[in-house]
Amino acid sequence: MRPKLYGGVELGGTKTICAIADADGNLSAHTIFPTTSVDETFDAIFEFFEQNVTVVSLGVGSFGPVQLNQHSSEYGYIYNSPKSGWSRVDVKGALEARLKTVVTIDTDVNCAAIGELYFGVAKQARNFIYLTLGTGIGGSLISDGKVIHGILNLEMGHVRVPHEPFTDNFKGTCAYHGDCLEGISSGFALAQRFGRKSEDITDKKIWDTEAEYIASALHNLMMTIGPEIIVLGGGLTNHTDLIKNIRTKVRESINSYLEFPDLENYIRQSSGEINGVLGAIKLTSLSD
Repeated sequence: MRPKLYGGVELGGTKTICAIADADGNLSAHTIFPTTSVDETFDAIFEFFEQNVTVVSLGVGSFGPVQLNQHSSEYGYIYNSPKSGWSRVDVKGALEARLKTVVTIDTDVNCAAIGELYFGVAKQARNFIYLTLGTGIGGSLISDGKVIHGILNLEMGHVRVPHEPFTDNFKGTCAYHGDCLEGISSGFALAQRFGRKSEDITDKKIWDTEAEYIASALHNLMMTIGPEIIVLGGGLTNHTDLIKNIRTKVRESINSYLEFPDLENYIRQSSGEINGVLGAIKLTSLSD
């Protein structure tokens, strides 16, 4: 008997990943393309699934904020997104109407956490935090093997952190909070402040400050939630020594108040970009 095949979409602010796999994460097809306008992005999603085998159902991990209350008439909508043109978009409804299949939706960071739980570096953990450091910053909390939702979404990227005195007129890029964590340390914030993409920034002082910001946020999360491990994903984690420096600064910040002797194992790098879409597939297969 052939295994059931499920579809997955990781709808990110910069790129979209579509995939087809079984419930164990064995891929049969996948593609990656930029997230551009609503129409162009949905057309690319439709083309991928309509040219491949029919899937049992479809899981979606979307950038947000996303309405996740299943009793809401706007369940599956992206709300006030900072990405131009993407506010009040009915992601779930659009996919179900065109692809004629049931869609299960959550945030992109929650699906990435599910992917790490079942297929990645968090397989031995039941309680952990996943923090994505990319164009934006977002977080997910897994408790007893399940995703925890707040009133809308958990917004770890919008926590307040201490920062160095700004020596320029940069006040942060967050439209709502200015210099929250995302507003001063996301890839978008770095590009806006220093006039070049994060991957083109080589100044050690800038990355040292970046590590300080992230370490401050992790300090707060460790003290308030106390996860078994913390997983860091997103494009910024590919910068040389960033995670190593974050571990060092977390150790300095905690200052022996709590014992975390093995920070290399405690603060882990994500196992890769494909785990987000695998998490979306796992999300829908668990609902089957």
